[in-house]
This record gives sequence, C-alpha cells and structure tokens, in this order.
Amino acid sequence: MKVGLYFGSFNPIHIGHLIIANHILNETELKKIWLIVSPQNPLKPGSSLLNEYDRLHLAKLATEGDNRILVSDIEFKLPRPSYTVTTLTYLTEKYPDYEFSLIMGSDSYQNLPKWKNYEVIVKNYSIYIYKRIGSEPAPYFNITPTILSAPLLEVSATEIRKLINEGKSIRYLVPEKVNEEIEQNRYYRKLLK
Repeated sequence: MKVGLYFGSFNPIHIGHLIIANHILNETELKKIWLIVSPQNPLKPGSSLLNEYDRLHLAKLATEGDNRILVSDIEFKLPRPSYTVTTLTYLTEKYPDYEFSLIMGSDSYQNLPKWKNYEVIVKNYSIYIYKRIGSEPAPYFNITPTILSAPLLEVSATEIRKLINEGKSIRYLVPEKVNEEIEQNRYYRKLLK
C-alpha cells in the first residue's frame, strides 16, 4: 500500500493541513496519509508547543470519520529530537509491505539539506511537494519530486495561536471540534507572551 507521511507539529492542526491532505489523496496514487505528530522538531523552537498528547488529540478530532487519514504518535516513542530519517527507517522496517512517501511544503523542501541524513531520504523515498506562497520548489538532489498545486490558504498555526492569545475567534480556521476543544481547555492562552 502507498502511504504518504505528512510530518508536522500540528500546533494546532488547521484547515490548511486538512485541505492539503485531502487534495493529495484525491490527486495522487497514495491510498492513505499518516499525519505524523512530531513531539519536537529539531529546526523549530519548542517554547510555543502545546503538549504533544494534546496536539495528537486535536489532530484525531480533526480527522475523525476519515479512514483515509491516520494520526500517528510514532515519534513519541522514538529518540528526541525527532529526525525524519529515523522515523522513516523505523516505519520501513516495521511495515515492509508499505511504500512510504514524504509530503512536504515547498518551504520545507528548500530546507531539506539541513535535515539529518537528507541524502538517505531523497535516495530511498519519493517526495510530494505542495507549493507554499513565496517558496518555489527548486530542483535539488538530482531527483524529481511530484509537485502539486494544492489549494493555497494563508492559514498558519502561528497566526492561529496569536489570535487565541489575543482572545479572538479562530472559527473556520480549524475544524469545529478542534475549536471547541481549544476553547474548553484554554489551550495556547499562556504560550505566547
């Protein structure tokens, strides 16, 4: 089975993530997408991260009822910080009948040379890139990634956290169940100064 791995902090998950996942499932031969909730991205500061189990719960709420998308906590059980190459190696060994691919924005693709053992990744896994505003995917590494023109929304988790901290509505930026959970538990209110 062909499975796309969509890594992210999902801090919080929002409609932009879900639209991209749906678009990729509709427009490629991938049968499933696994959202890999990263407990700690080595290239991002952890100070504004909501607890990983709360982010995992929000992602599960957001994808409830869609059996094409699985939310995974696999990186919670692996060494930290979370390196994509480690996760890919682990998943490939654990699921030898699956063909894994990476899903990433063009901005992440531009940063790929900063990733640990990125050469192993580009050699062994296909990559699906969705364009991000202000970041065109340049040809790298003598590979040909699949470039998708997914619907572009200027929605960011950073902006959502800022709105929450300012006491403003995030309705329609996140699924309703996610919005309710964030409000009920007062998530992100103390994380921004």
